[in-house]
Amino acid sequence: MAVSWLQDREVADLCIGKPPTRPIPLSATVGDALLALRNAGADDRLAVWAADRAAPERRACVGKVCMVDVICYLCAEENLDAPCAALGAPVSAFLFPKAAAPPVRRVEPSSSILEALDAIFDGVQSLVVPIRAAASRRKLAGGGGSAEFCWLTQEDFLRFFLNSIFLFSPVPALSVSDLGLVRPAALTVRHQDPALCALPLIRAALTEQTSVAVISNNGHLVGEISPSTLAHLDERVAAALAALSAGELTAYIDCSGTLPESATRSIKARLREKGLLGMLELLEADFSPPFSPTTSCSSSSSSDDESSPSAAPSNCRRPRRLRSVGSYSARMGRQSEEAIVCHPWSSLVAVMIQASTHRVGYVWVVDDDYFLVGMVTLSDMLKVFREQLA
Repeated sequence: MAVSWLQDREVADLCIGKPPTRPIPLSATVGDALLALRNAGADDRLAVWAADRAAPERRACVGKVCMVDVICYLCAEENLDAPCAALGAPVSAFLFPKAAAPPVRRVEPSSSILEALDAIFDGVQSLVVPIRAAASRRKLAGGGGSAEFCWLTQEDFLRFFLNSIFLFSPVPALSVSDLGLVRPAALTVRHQDPALCALPLIRAALTEQTSVAVISNNGHLVGEISPSTLAHLDERVAAALAALSAGELTAYIDCSGTLPESATRSIKARLREKGLLGMLELLEADFSPPFSPTTSCSSSSSSDDESSPSAAPSNCRRPRRLRSVGSYSARMGRQSEEAIVCHPWSSLVAVMIQASTHRVGYVWVVDDDYFLVGMVTLSDMLKVFREQLA
């Protein structure tokens, strides 16, 4: 029944009501992308457009940029000393990592949902779909033909299958362990390790649409550094990432990047101690329009009071909470680092609801003592339904 039901469904069915992408040309700088992301509202990513090689008169989406890309680029070893200068680099500097598949692929509204789903399994992070019945057409930034597109992500496919979950009974009632969906948590960092050590892990988590687990010395999950949360903060996270430990960074993120003045002074003191004066400038930069990387950053940090580097930003920290099965508070976006967890015996449908409610691409798996067992990813959950349809 599920197969016959899906035969008549098109990608257009998943795009109803979705907003158009926010475009930015390939010629834009990292600073241009930063300013656009700061003004993007709920939209946490930009579509990067360039001339289509096969048809130069047309435009093609060649990638996407989010705040996490900017943060990781500013924290790269070659940019740590002068992150403000790095804002003048083109977005192509971090747009094309060495990956097995491009991060974005175009699919047509008339394509079948199975075709689009298979593109996701090929390693594509997001699909871009022309909006068929747009009320108005806008010129894409940088010129070219007029069109509007929307994003299609793993999240959209998850909600699609959740709305028709009864067609796949009894599989959704089976546990994630019985279905073989619990994979090892490969991206982990100790809470006392420098947050900067987690930078390669954050990049990998962004690509894999997962997260970095922050664990105690005995392997218990105490928090996470989630790209889906970092994407809703701003460039000041780069300075915090350069100054703090992994555990302290989760406290910073818990505060949504807004710290008491004493904690801010502590971060500045640590940056001075490490000789990262460029990051200090970034922390105090004014990115109000018009933006210019040469004028927005200032070096007025010398007037701030020196504060003991040992004063961690933990005075803003709320008690650590891990959201487990049965806690389904709906949010438009994740604003704190409350790790979303389940257990090996949790049912597939319960874990799907958790991931959909909290808008994440994964759910951590823990035992009764909150020892980290592994994780369940959206991609693996979707593969269960693809196999059922095969």
